[in-house]
Amino acid sequence: MKDYRHILEMSVRDYECDLQGIVNNAVYQNYLEHARHELLRSVNIDFVKLHNSGIDPVLVKAEIEYKASLRSSDKFVIGTNVFLENNVRAIFKQDIFLLPDYKPVLFAIMTTLCLKNRRPVRLPEDFTKIFS
Repeated sequence: MKDYRHILEMSVRDYECDLQGIVNNAVYQNYLEHARHELLRSVNIDFVKLHNSGIDPVLVKAEIEYKASLRSSDKFVIGTNVFLENNVRAIFKQDIFLLPDYKPVLFAIMTTLCLKNRRPVRLPEDFTKIFS
């Protein structure tokens, strides 16, 4: 497994699976979002405080390439890296791997933009913490 800015271990809950016994495709976006929020929290960036200050980081583009399916009780890790684009967009490159053998489950590129009063703004100064 390559180097990541943040790694989060999780496990699949029964209710996240569909009738086929695999994690529903939309649930993976929840996993990825949770990992992004945990990365922010790890550098003391509070998503709720950002919102309360009038700044809302929003997802504007999601690219997901599914490689394998997760099933109930599977343990997995989400590796996250983040890159800055034009001081406005944060590009999160995220990978999910099934444990214990790190079998690739999905690769994703999630693009976020900060909005204030529904208009794009530069990323808050606090965000520089995740790029160092």
